[in-house]
Amino acid sequence: MAIEITRIFDFPYYQLEKYNLNKALTTKYNGKWVSTSSKEYIDKANAISRGLLKLGIKANDKIAIISTTNRTEWNICDIGILQVGAQNVPIYPTISKEDYEYVLNHSEATYCFVSDSTILEKLNQIKGNTSIKEVFTFDDISEEKNWNEVLELGKDTSNQEEVEARKNAVTPNDLATLIYTSGTTGRPKGVMLSHGNIVSNVLASDDPVPLEYGKDKALSFLPVCHVFERMILYLYQFCGAEIYFAEGIDKLTENAQEIKPDVMTAVPRLYEKIYDKIILKGEDLTGIKKKLFFWAVNLGLRYEPYGQNGWWYEKQLGLARKLIFSKWQAALGGNLKIMVSGSAALQPRLTRIFAAAGMPIMEGYGLTETSPVTSVNFVEVNGERGFRVGTVGKVIKDVEVKIAENGEILIKGPNVMQGYYKDPEKTAEVIKDGYFHSGDKGEIDTDGFLKITGRTKEMFKTSGGKYVVPPLLEGELKQSLFIEQVMVVGEGEKMPAAIIQPNFEYLKEWAKENNITYSNNEELIANEKVLEQFTKAVKVCNSCFGKWEQIKVFKLTPDEWTLEAGHLTPTMKMKRTVIKKIYNDLYEQIYRG
Repeated sequence: MAIEITRIFDFPYYQLEKYNLNKALTTKYNGKWVSTSSKEYIDKANAISRGLLKLGIKANDKIAIISTTNRTEWNICDIGILQVGAQNVPIYPTISKEDYEYVLNHSEATYCFVSDSTILEKLNQIKGNTSIKEVFTFDDISEEKNWNEVLELGKDTSNQEEVEARKNAVTPNDLATLIYTSGTTGRPKGVMLSHGNIVSNVLASDDPVPLEYGKDKALSFLPVCHVFERMILYLYQFCGAEIYFAEGIDKLTENAQEIKPDVMTAVPRLYEKIYDKIILKGEDLTGIKKKLFFWAVNLGLRYEPYGQNGWWYEKQLGLARKLIFSKWQAALGGNLKIMVSGSAALQPRLTRIFAAAGMPIMEGYGLTETSPVTSVNFVEVNGERGFRVGTVGKVIKDVEVKIAENGEILIKGPNVMQGYYKDPEKTAEVIKDGYFHSGDKGEIDTDGFLKITGRTKEMFKTSGGKYVVPPLLEGELKQSLFIEQVMVVGEGEKMPAAIIQPNFEYLKEWAKENNITYSNNEELIANEKVLEQFTKAVKVCNSCFGKWEQIKVFKLTPDEWTLEAGHLTPTMKMKRTVIKKIYNDLYEQIYRG
């Protein structure tokens, strides 16, 4: 009898019964890929469960996991924790030690698994202020407890019956995980997701993501502490895809060439970086090769799905794919048939160019609070075409979306969270009459495609009483290769303005080609020719907006905006209040200078 999937830990058992993979999970250790089979995955998860019971873990206890990269151990521990009715609390590795302390205390976590010495060092600074009893490491670290000790504790199978009893006691409505949102303002909130929340989202996402059951390879590198990647990993398990964990973003291309994945997921920032690197390589070409390269790029930037551009365009596209785009595919392994994007808005130019290159990016929409997928683009399912550039696709099955009078996206369905942990007031603010109030603005077209038009909280009024929607302006500005990050400001001021972080990699190449010399970034961004390029980019953007919305002044920052410096959240979203504070001098120059 087929296993019915109602709880998260049912996925590996379903995979074992249906596909019995030799390479269910694969991680690289010391330069060598090491695979774990479906059977080993379950055996080790059960050993972790038995070990946790011997450590005294009770139902509803909280266990934290902090890992620098995705890896096999994370997934084994996840299933081992959930099977005993405890909850997994994944923590972003890159947040501050103060945020570690806050999350560990707020969740009341009693044990913690960490990947490496860097995490351990940060954790040890605040561990004494928490209720953590023991820390177990995935890497072998001298004089530290290793996760193998928990596996060793679980070698004795005499308490497996207790594990089975715990498993049987877990229902779909039971809390599975606390995921602390990275948050662009204030303290992170603990999102309570049940087994049923996440399982429903996995099963509803099966049709839109076209995987060849039991045959495909997936490359995983988005942080698994983010619910998007975590849900996708469960989906891969359900579809019998072999999962390979990338060593890191810097090794992504190398790993892709080694394993030749069929599918991968990413956030828009990463697709932007891949595209920028490809364009930089094109800039280095000469003569006919360079002309051909940019002919293909310009053709790709006009792409529309389903042959909407006509037969002559399709004929040219076939040639471009053969001569140019095939090399793009080869750089990412050669087998990629689909990429998935979430977390933030994807530039339409990226949607077009990668689809033209034969590696379509299916952009979706959702939030941690919705487990996360609410809608997603898909190429074709049962004859239905679900891909439209500039949208986040169609709403997935069993989920309802409606647009409030003020344009806010309201979501109802089995994927909507149980609430914010220990915060009924904030929960009541966002869940009303069964609908989750997303804070995002959107519209649904006549064919059922959802389009995001902004954030209700990010809209502001100028002193003249005119509304401005920063994400719309920012998205348009980022179409320029010269711009990596941009924040539109001007709340309560006489006009909108922009603080821009240049794409220094591209800008430096451009400066070299144009014989511009400089000794540092400050000198580079003060150059008149450089400023001309940014002025042009702003002008192009302004042509798409009403007079009151247009950017009147911009300032360039000499440094890059990073997660480590506090500019960005772990999901690469801007921390607007932090950025404004960091560049307060530029802000003052714009409005008081």
